[in-house]
Amino acid sequence: MAETGPKWGKPLPPRQDRPFWETKSLGQMSAAEWESLCDGCGRCCLVLLEDEEEEGRYHETSLCCQLFDPQTRRCTRYAERRLIVPDCVKVSPDNAGTLSWMPESCAYRRLAGGRGLAPWHPLRSGRRESVVEAGVAVDGQLTNEREVSLDELWRYVTGEERS
Repeated sequence: MAETGPKWGKPLPPRQDRPFWETKSLGQMSAAEWESLCDGCGRCCLVLLEDEEEEGRYHETSLCCQLFDPQTRRCTRYAERRLIVPDCVKVSPDNAGTLSWMPESCAYRRLAGGRGLAPWHPLRSGRRESVVEAGVAVDGQLTNEREVSLDELWRYVTGEERS
């Protein structure tokens, strides 16, 4: 419910002392605001294997997308990633709350679920390194998915599960 002024009951303008992720819905954010929500953990760029016996349960691997740079934790071809890797999922305001394979720590998933940003998120901490310090970022020792045959994928399961 909007705050109202003391005399005429007109809505007050939004408070400027609150950050955009607390005052806007995902769909109201500018492109720059949306992109800044990515904490740079790299976990969405890991290859996940879906459990054959339990649909919707995924196992993380130590394999990364062919376009992912584990040292910088960034996509090397972000603008054209979906042309090169057709199954790369574009997170949007419409799907952010439904992508159960995304890590629970993901800002898009957290905000879509009404949970706010984690304290270690760079927008709150002011430091990109806080993701690493919190233990959320991927390890730099990943293997590129192009280096592994399909029948060897299971060897790279790390034990981390998502559902």
